[in-house]
Amino acid sequence: MTVVAPDEFARAARFLAQSEDYRVLRRLRPVHQFHRPRENAALRVGVVLDVETTGLDAETDRIIELAIQRFRYDEAGHIVQVGAPRVWREDPGVPLDPRITALTGLTDEVLKDQAIDEPAALDLLASADLVVAHNARFDRPFVDRRLPAAAGKAWACTMAEVDWLALGFDGRALAHLVSQCGWFYEGHRAQNDILAVLYLMAHDLDDGRTVLSHLLEASAQDSFRVNAIDAPYESKDRLKVRGYRWNAAMRHWSKDIPASEADDERTWLLEQVYAGHGAPAFLPLTAVERYR
Repeated sequence: MTVVAPDEFARAARFLAQSEDYRVLRRLRPVHQFHRPRENAALRVGVVLDVETTGLDAETDRIIELAIQRFRYDEAGHIVQVGAPRVWREDPGVPLDPRITALTGLTDEVLKDQAIDEPAALDLLASADLVVAHNARFDRPFVDRRLPAAAGKAWACTMAEVDWLALGFDGRALAHLVSQCGWFYEGHRAQNDILAVLYLMAHDLDDGRTVLSHLLEASAQDSFRVNAIDAPYESKDRLKVRGYRWNAAMRHWSKDIPASEADDERTWLLEQVYAGHGAPAFLPLTAVERYR
């Protein structure tokens, strides 16, 4: 077997990158810092979080792996310090669906008698000004249910709150976004996923800002959860096409929108759904309430 020096691979990658017919992807590696801290810059603490679970229902399914990693960032969205990742596995008390094992590599034997270190996990979450996940709508209900003492934190979502199309990306899947930045990683393991989110947030864009900068701006904006309470049954297809989702527990359609779209959304609902009979409910949301 021929042994190739690392610098030879690097030279080959640089050579291929000169051609429009090739795209070179580099493996994500753990880092301690993405940007140098600026003098006298005020720093805040964030944590990036990911869960692997037994299924999709936060009411009945359970976390089987939880990964949390703390980072420090400035107001411009520069990540100036990255802590060590913490990863815990937990025995769900029921056999895993074989599809979950195939997806995550976790098995009943690996999870047997394992448990999340609650004090350590809560300490990390308590230290954060912001909790970030890629698909917070999925992760947050699981975390709030398993660790209710952390339920009042502000959350942000790199999948839903960043206007990826406007920033020159296509798609919103984490691995696909990361590949467009020039990296790759092995997904569907919590520790790998949070490292990918960190790289993605720290990515420098053509507008001179980072992805985290855009995320912070979006997260700070108020929004509304629109509940189409008592909407006529025959309007369900129009609501679905417009992006509303059925809330089986509350028995109504709902959708989260930016505050800037509230007037247009109210007009559309009154004209296209209620037609003079009833009215929707607009509930204000901040980063603390969002994704519950």
